[in-house]
Amino acid sequence: MKPNLQGMLKQVQKMQEEMEKVQQELGEKVITEESGGGLVKISMNGKKEVVDISLEKEIIDPNDSSMLEDLLIAAFNKAIAAATKMSEEELGKVTKGMLPPGMNIPGF
Repeated sequence: MKPNLQGMLKQVQKMQEEMEKVQQELGEKVITEESGGGLVKISMNGKKEVVDISLEKEIIDPNDSSMLEDLLIAAFNKAIAAATKMSEEELGKVTKGMLPPGMNIPGF
């Protein structure tokens, strides 16, 4: 039995178009993560681009920059994890099991 290569090609092209659309939409979706009980907030879009950083005034101490640095690292890491999860979920809706397990999409 011959596989329907033309049908498979059309299906792959459709999936590629849908993925491009989702990737564009991910640039518009923003998540915000925080650390230090909300003293540091990082907003990132689904393309893992930082779109905003918010620092409460009480966290800015010129004599103790290490605490602020630690809170920034924590907030960035949480934002990256959340943006990655959001990207994987949205792109997963398009691929619907078409990619073999463990195969990642470049850039995500």
